[in-house]
Amino acid sequence: MSNPDPAPGSSDDHDRDHDTSMTDRAESREPAWPVLESVTEYETGWYDGGYDLVEQPDGRTKPYYWASLPPAVVVVATTGSDIVFVEQYRPAIRERHLELPAGIVEDGESYTTAAARELEEETGFRPSSLALLQEYRVATGVLRHDRGVVFAEGLEPGERELDTNEFIEVRTVPIEDALVRAREQPANDSTLSALLLARADGLL
Repeated sequence: MSNPDPAPGSSDDHDRDHDTSMTDRAESREPAWPVLESVTEYETGWYDGGYDLVEQPDGRTKPYYWASLPPAVVVVATTGSDIVFVEQYRPAIRERHLELPAGIVEDGESYTTAAARELEEETGFRPSSLALLQEYRVATGVLRHDRGVVFAEGLEPGERELDTNEFIEVRTVPIEDALVRAREQPANDSTLSALLLARADGLL
């Protein structure tokens, strides 16, 4: 693991703060295709939705619809022999999923700081070492949403603090079985992509 953070939120954090996300940086640049109109059609406490009326290279105009969500972090946390998962029901898709701990990056947080907070809140584990493996865009055809994948180790007992809408069971899976287990249906993108990144970096 390269450049691990010695402690969450320390001055050695190498990843970006919320106000310099990929989405923020992109929106500060002039779009390659002229945007004639940008309309937010609805706002919720979770995301905003709307469209941009865009002039295409052939001169025709077309509305491109989008949903905008705050950045999120996914945590690949290891005890040394196991990967820490959470199991929960997802009402939006009416399925119960085995997932890696994850959550929204709050204003002013780095990915690693958010990862430490979410991991402890959801699982009760507090990491002593964190490293940002990757930041990337999610579902670029429709979402304005960034995701970071953080590797966490040196887990110590902490204190769980679930939100009122979180009904989570903590699971552990041996490292050698984690990817196989994550591929079992129903599978989800954030867990699979995070585990594959960790494996590609030689961490699993």
